[in-house]
Amino acid sequence: MLIDEIRSLPNNPGIYQYFDKFGKLLYVGKAKILKNRVKSYFSFTPTLAPSPKVGPRIHKMISETTHLEYIITPSEADALILENSFIKQLKPKYNILLRDDKTYPYIYVNLDDEFPRFDITRKIVKGKNIKYFGPYFRGGRELLEALQMSFKLVQSKAALKAKGSYLPYQIGYSEAPLISKISTNEYAKVVNAAISALQNPNSLIANLTNLMTKYAQNENYEQAAKIRDKINAIKDLDTKIEVDLAKLEDFEVFAINSCQNMICAVRFSIQNGKISGVNQNITNLKMNLDNDTNDAYKQIILESFPIDMPVISSKIYTLDKFEDSGLVEEILTARHSKKFSISTPKIGEKKRICDMAGKNAEISIQNYLKTHDNELLKEIKEYFSLTHTPYTVETFDNSHMFGKACVSAMIRFEHGNFIKDKYRHVNLQSKNDYDQMREMLIERALRFDKISAPDLWIIDGGQALLDLANEILKSSGANVDVIAISKEKIDSKAHRAKGAAKDKIYTNLGSFLLATNDKKLQFFQRLRDEAHRFAITFHQKTKKREDMEASRLIQAGVSQGSIAKLVKFYGNFENILNANFDEITKITNKSVAEKIELIKK
Repeated sequence: MLIDEIRSLPNNPGIYQYFDKFGKLLYVGKAKILKNRVKSYFSFTPTLAPSPKVGPRIHKMISETTHLEYIITPSEADALILENSFIKQLKPKYNILLRDDKTYPYIYVNLDDEFPRFDITRKIVKGKNIKYFGPYFRGGRELLEALQMSFKLVQSKAALKAKGSYLPYQIGYSEAPLISKISTNEYAKVVNAAISALQNPNSLIANLTNLMTKYAQNENYEQAAKIRDKINAIKDLDTKIEVDLAKLEDFEVFAINSCQNMICAVRFSIQNGKISGVNQNITNLKMNLDNDTNDAYKQIILESFPIDMPVISSKIYTLDKFEDSGLVEEILTARHSKKFSISTPKIGEKKRICDMAGKNAEISIQNYLKTHDNELLKEIKEYFSLTHTPYTVETFDNSHMFGKACVSAMIRFEHGNFIKDKYRHVNLQSKNDYDQMREMLIERALRFDKISAPDLWIIDGGQALLDLANEILKSSGANVDVIAISKEKIDSKAHRAKGAAKDKIYTNLGSFLLATNDKKLQFFQRLRDEAHRFAITFHQKTKKREDMEASRLIQAGVSQGSIAKLVKFYGNFENILNANFDEITKITNKSVAEKIELIKK
């Protein structure tokens, strides 16, 4: 019983998890002393009930709780790290989740090199005198290319070795220097000028505009268009926020704002007294949540300084004080071996910048509400009795041809947009639709720590695949809704006619047949068809590659029958070519193994 589980809690730091009667994860929290923290949620007389001191959200959550589990950790800081990881991976019903699975690029230069070159990185680069610029929430690659077009910079390792035949130098691209034609002192001046330009990217625009005009005048419109795109990317870097501190300081600012059932976190990166980048993270609130701000600040700051990422400044200012700021400082200091400080300014320039970030968060929510039609998503949630409003959806589809080139694809849809950098595809070993989907969904569930769990999975299939998805999610612990969409069959073939297909929707409550003009059905069809397109494209590429590999084996004298045996055993041609001689001999014969050895050579 729940009351016995509460009474048996230890006096240790750790995390606790609340579950409902269906085994669904409701909430993950961390505690300095597990027994004290969990008991504070409850009233024990005359019967076990939510404490009258808790807010509406906690009261509702405790009312649904029938079971709890806990994990002991060495310290409260470790509990906070584990709590943050569990929220991201498992998406508990009553936790807020500000998703930000991206790692943002930095431009760096190693000033210890004889001829330093600028490059892009997303991780710490080895070296004692590395200078970083960023993070660039957008336009980092374009900025680097613009820098190379504006200054006589070494652009690759090949340039360092070239003596008199370095192609970029010969064709005049960016006037990249031959090392033999410039002294280290002269080159140092070029590097310093480039560093100054990175600190003020708009200074690059005049030179780029001249280059664009020259290309256009020479009717090289393709190159002119590429430079135009770089100019626009640099202009987008300009945050349109007038902040120019007298002191050339580096620091980070975070602000959280919530209104109209949305919450937004804004980050300002200030370098040399100027805002060098602005990033925002917006998500929905499931209800009016108490203690949102504390949870949101913890998540967004920890996510912004992951392990192995460069740290330009360890000084952080926040718009609001939050309960666990000391713990977050402790975690980040240990993570990066650099002293972090988190404070909330009350007056002065830092306070003004924090207020500005907070105002930007408010405006971002207003703009989001103006440009996003969330009514359909809310209608879907209510109509199908989903746990979550499906702001973030992942859709899965498989593709193969008579059991060959078996692949599966996942597409991701967030707040009205297809997020193509989070699309995923895999080569499959299984030969039937059910096992193929099992293989793909398990693969995805194992990576919720890399890309956080969505609100909804859409499966291309019927009741059997719906049950399969629910089984996998239950074993993973993730709180994700599932629907399956089964294509109408005409003459035993799937019918995909847009606006006319009578697809069947399967949910945990039963099946639904919606009118072909129903927007809910069209929403699911749109995502299903995009997953199908992505799967087919990957299948075609895979089939072409496999046909080429099969052709190599045939040309080497390997029979179709032997190829079929090897593919069945190894799954793909890459594994065949990596297999050892004795193993191939056992599967086929020595003659086939010898022919494959010749291909390897």
